[in-house]
Amino acid sequence: MNTFKKLGEYMGKRKLLIPLSIVLSALNGLLSLVPFVLVWLVVRTLLTAGGDIAETPIRSYALWAFVVSVATVLLYFGALMLSHLAAFRVETNMRRFAMDRLLRTPLGFFDRQDTGRMRKIIDEDSSMTHTLVAHLLPDVASSVVAPLGILVLLFVVDWQLGLAALVPILLSYGLMGYMMGAERGGFQRQYLDAQERMSAEAVEYVRGIPVVKVFQQTVFSFKRFYASIIDYRDLVTKYSHLCRRPMSLYTVLTSAFAFVLVPVAIILIGHGGDPVVVISDMFLYVLITPVIALSIMRCAYLSQDFFLCGEAIRRLEGLTETSPLPTVETTLEPMGYSVSLEDVSFRYEGAKEDAVSHVTLSVPEGKTIALVGPSGSGKTTLARLIPRFWDTTGGRVLVGGVDVRKMSPEKLMKSISFVFQNTRLFKTTILENVRYGSPDATLEEVNRAIDLSQSREILDRLPEGLNTLIGAEGTYLSGGEMQRIVLARAILKDAPIVVLDEATAFADPENEYLIRQALARLTRGKTVLMIAHRLTTVRHADSIVVMKEGTIVEEGTHDELMERNGTYRLMWDEYQRAVAWKL
Repeated sequence: MNTFKKLGEYMGKRKLLIPLSIVLSALNGLLSLVPFVLVWLVVRTLLTAGGDIAETPIRSYALWAFVVSVATVLLYFGALMLSHLAAFRVETNMRRFAMDRLLRTPLGFFDRQDTGRMRKIIDEDSSMTHTLVAHLLPDVASSVVAPLGILVLLFVVDWQLGLAALVPILLSYGLMGYMMGAERGGFQRQYLDAQERMSAEAVEYVRGIPVVKVFQQTVFSFKRFYASIIDYRDLVTKYSHLCRRPMSLYTVLTSAFAFVLVPVAIILIGHGGDPVVVISDMFLYVLITPVIALSIMRCAYLSQDFFLCGEAIRRLEGLTETSPLPTVETTLEPMGYSVSLEDVSFRYEGAKEDAVSHVTLSVPEGKTIALVGPSGSGKTTLARLIPRFWDTTGGRVLVGGVDVRKMSPEKLMKSISFVFQNTRLFKTTILENVRYGSPDATLEEVNRAIDLSQSREILDRLPEGLNTLIGAEGTYLSGGEMQRIVLARAILKDAPIVVLDEATAFADPENEYLIRQALARLTRGKTVLMIAHRLTTVRHADSIVVMKEGTIVEEGTHDELMERNGTYRLMWDEYQRAVAWKL
């Protein structure tokens, strides 16, 4: 991947600002040497003028040094202004690109991603491009031009002192190359991987804090999070120890020009050199050679940040490389809202076996079909194929007699409401959370959905009511309360097809009762596919489908399945024993 080419694409029309910034920075690098030369001329003049300095051009030198210094500041400011405009456009466009791609990514993609990792890549990794584009690209122009000018000065003024000044420069450059060498090139990638793992595990850890508190567990209950912290610590410590001695030597060398130049100057004076000329030349070298060391450090940072920038782009584009679901130019309108699955099979990417295999199922319009079965039997996968979280690998899913792949995504989403066990509320007001179901809904319609979802008592406890913020700046709701707000959203949407996946799984008994009432309102007259482990919640479904190992093994009403003494009867008896169990 060509990092510069990618950066240019993300800059858009602002990519022309970078060459301008580099030119201004290069001019700044050349002009920045002029004050050093002028100060050197002032010192030489003072040393050679004797007692009469009135007739010397010292004032002119000082004035020009001040003027040039101001000019270098203005040039550098202009260079940074242009580069920052390009850098901010890169960050903005990277985030827009990622969000645009994610919005068109299959919904099933998000089930298999850590939100902490996604947040870090989109938000933090895109910011890694800022230092390179805004600072290092213009700085490197100055860091290349200025040392070249200094090298010319070193040999024009006094080649012998120039050679002496080159010794610490070459040694420090070698040490920096050693520290940033290929043998350590893998560290940056390992470092980013470790940060990514730690971010993802931190999110999972925070989400699990309620479980820790309930069961009185320690941090070691979250071994992966703890291990990610230890791995990060060990990696950084190891690299720090590797660079400890080289970095110490580098610091000494870049500060030791005088220790090399003074002995050489003494030798030159001892061999007939003019003391005034040698001392003034040595003063120039002591003053100007550290600029090369600074340039070396900037180039080292350029190498590091160039790698980080390339990695940030690679990770962001890797995150969003999942292709959007294919769409057809001419879409079809469903004839009603029945749901049919015809010989449907589906296999997750990288899996060796089908999660769902050759399933044929019909959900008549206005009827409720329940899916039951052990964990891992394919119930959730089957349910999520209907709103097209993924496309089937075999067979087809029909809504109103139309293949979902031939429907427009907008029409399909408007036709289906889904309520899952893992609820999601946004960090905004309850009003806006509910209105996601129907953005144009009136306040009256929202309040009706609140009442039908049995959520009114939640709002009555909150001083701001519907305008209460969710999250750290407002309030937090329990799992059951969040589920009722999500149900209000689904009721407001009023889609003709409803997919329910363990909608009461994490609710306490009181919330479960209220959620069941809300579900009764939500599903009235709708085509419903319901998944449940609590068999009492599906007892009165129009039909119950029993799944095992990705296939349908039984189908019928509760009474019919009980009479067959098959898998469902065994599940029912086991469930009754579990309910009756007491400590």
